[in-house]
Amino acid sequence: MGVDGPEQGALFDIYGAEDEVGYRVPIACQVAGITYRQLDYWARTNLVNPTVRGAHGSGSQRLYSFRDILVLKIVKGLLDTGISLQNIRKAVEKLENLGIDDLSGITLVSDGTTVYECRSPEEVIDLLNGGQGVFGIAVPGLLKELSGTIKAFPSEKITPAASVAEDTTVDELAARRRLRGAS
Repeated sequence: MGVDGPEQGALFDIYGAEDEVGYRVPIACQVAGITYRQLDYWARTNLVNPTVRGAHGSGSQRLYSFRDILVLKIVKGLLDTGISLQNIRKAVEKLENLGIDDLSGITLVSDGTTVYECRSPEEVIDLLNGGQGVFGIAVPGLLKELSGTIKAFPSEKITPAASVAEDTTVDELAARRRLRGAS
């Protein structure tokens, strides 16, 4: 541990720690992958505020919590996908009351316009439209389910040499057409 606080490498070691620690702006920027200008703008416009200690006049140092830096990384990721800052604000507001444990249990998905919160393959919520449920199909889950149940049903083996033209079975309708054409 350094004189000014925990070492930078210890950021992810404190996940779930009892004591609240804070990280200065340069560390928050580096870990979140953003510039100082972005961080400053987001703090001044109340997109992501430091919860450990805010800036109070010239020379004061903002301190960001682990959760704050996680939200900064989420904002950066959403920006990188093309989501507008206005829609990111709405998403962050919806996530505002979630703790680290809650945030660690969700996946955020975006189509470039809106942001969806996924807690499971069956539960997808549109964060920007009042938490409205969205229909989703988890294909890997369906594949697994189908693989297990389809084995109980009979199947037919298809030989590579067989083709539709060589099919020796004649249906009744085809036989009648041939008879009419021959007359």
